[in-house]
Amino acid sequence: MRLPRMISVYLAGAAVLLPVAACSSDDPAAGQAPAPSATAAPSEEQEEVKAHPFTGKPYDALKPVLAVKIENTAAGKPQLGLKSADIVYIEQVEAGLTRLMAIFSSKLPPKVGPVRSARISDLHIAPMFGKPAFSYSGAQTKMLPFIAQASLFDVGDTRNPGAYFRQPGRFAPYNLFANTKQLLAKAPKATKAKDIGFTFGDAPAEGGVDKKSYTVKWPAARFTFAWSEEKKQWLIWQDGKKDMAAEGGQLGAPTIVVQYTKTERSEFHDKNQSYTPLVHTTGKGSAIVLRDGKAFKARWERESEESGTTFTTESGEPMNFAPGQVWVALASRKPVIP
Repeated sequence: MRLPRMISVYLAGAAVLLPVAACSSDDPAAGQAPAPSATAAPSEEQEEVKAHPFTGKPYDALKPVLAVKIENTAAGKPQLGLKSADIVYIEQVEAGLTRLMAIFSSKLPPKVGPVRSARISDLHIAPMFGKPAFSYSGAQTKMLPFIAQASLFDVGDTRNPGAYFRQPGRFAPYNLFANTKQLLAKAPKATKAKDIGFTFGDAPAEGGVDKKSYTVKWPAARFTFAWSEEKKQWLIWQDGKKDMAAEGGQLGAPTIVVQYTKTERSEFHDKNQSYTPLVHTTGKGSAIVLRDGKAFKARWERESEESGTTFTTESGEPMNFAPGQVWVALASRKPVIP
């Protein structure tokens, strides 16, 4: 079902630009496509290994998709469950802060949180996954009709209160957590994981620039991704502090995608009258892909809300991700090339 007129305006790209845009540092040189590698056709004795569309890792069966809106300020840390996510989106919200949307399918942690309220940008990301289950803790009254018509199954705390609980030792509103199996039980028809445009495999043979760290900024938030050769991951710092997981250890991922998007005002705002950003994730633009201790310039494209997002090198070849979890930082301005 189509979203109301506000969504149509968003797709047309007619709105007021944000006064402060995200930026990024350490621009790499242009990426180039890797030399093609010969792969033997599977023999009768050799079974082809299936790669999960979200992680590139082997899987036995594709499972339903659960998207969860998660707090991302110091008051809500450490978050629980993020280590099990297939994909984590960083989205700008009011006052230049950020909030996360975690996508689960190949692995499902028992509990996840702190769960926080939905934003209009979530409703534009969700259709890429078909019709996923969507967990959140409320939304502005004005936005409820948009959620009702969005491509998702609503398993928020209002529709599914039995799946949520208050975590002892934390204070409201940063103490609301959810039992993931109970969330999915209320969305038995949630779309199973499918191709969303990501490709996994060897990195381009040329074009990457060695990087020890890479920083992305929003008006009131800063993420730094630092390569760990030992862990083969980009470890995550937020606002100068290690981003720790409630399960233990520092958050990190083998692939970080900095996707430069157009970010504009929406018709929504918070109780302090700070406007809610609307992040455009359809169309095309530039990106930086961090993997294997290198940064690669790339291009992204998503033709429609129902389409996946493809990433290519500047020469048009697929920009492969390293197998494993992927973080996608939705920044609002491409880096300035010196």
